[in-house]
Amino acid sequence: MAGHSKWANIQHKKARQDAKRGKIFTRLIKEITVAARMGGGDPASNPRLRLAMDKAWDANMPKDNVQRAIDKGTGNVEGADYVELRYEGYGIGGAALMVDCLTDNKTRTVADVRHAFNKNGGNLGTDGCVAFQFQHQGYLVFAGADEDALMEAALEAGAEDVIVDDDGIIEVITAPSDWAQVKAALEAAGFKSEDGDVTMRAQNDTVLTGEDAEKMQKLIDALEDLDDVQNVYTSAVLQFDE
Repeated sequence: MAGHSKWANIQHKKARQDAKRGKIFTRLIKEITVAARMGGGDPASNPRLRLAMDKAWDANMPKDNVQRAIDKGTGNVEGADYVELRYEGYGIGGAALMVDCLTDNKTRTVADVRHAFNKNGGNLGTDGCVAFQFQHQGYLVFAGADEDALMEAALEAGAEDVIVDDDGIIEVITAPSDWAQVKAALEAAGFKSEDGDVTMRAQNDTVLTGEDAEKMQKLIDALEDLDDVQNVYTSAVLQFDE
């Protein structure tokens, strides 16, 4: 992914996230609940819960909300029983899409996801049709940082790789389970990331421009707006007209 398109996509994503703050809270509560149910309520021994809580703090979620979600997951408080589902398919220009859901009604969820694909020019595929194109990894993106100092700090903190593009954007790659500790170590060393997450990263990009980019954004928005959808991963790199 070219530096400009990467940076433009980061800014675009952050703006959209800010606009969907309430929905982000709902998704984080679901994720914390499921993480606590599967691995217990102690973030020190439950990496998935620790990651979800870190995201909750970054989103300024009240501590009471976080604790209530943990209590629901551990059974201390009654709550919905969510199951995890993943759907795979294709978007504009054949771009790969993976859609992760948490739901208490599978029939509703698959119908909603299929409708979003069909209505917006995509195609819902079969299990495994695009999963091989993605890798589970953590990433942190930095702009304007001292390259040598950041690289040394990142590798010392346990990062797997550090990538620098032509525009000086620095990307730190981590194992999913190491993301939180690498992020904390870099922040302690004075490096504040512009963007970062544990994600399913496409191994090859599908660059979409102009009208195709707008259509793909509409499809992604339709999927992300569904109540049961937690995350949408895609190989598409959207380049909009300046």
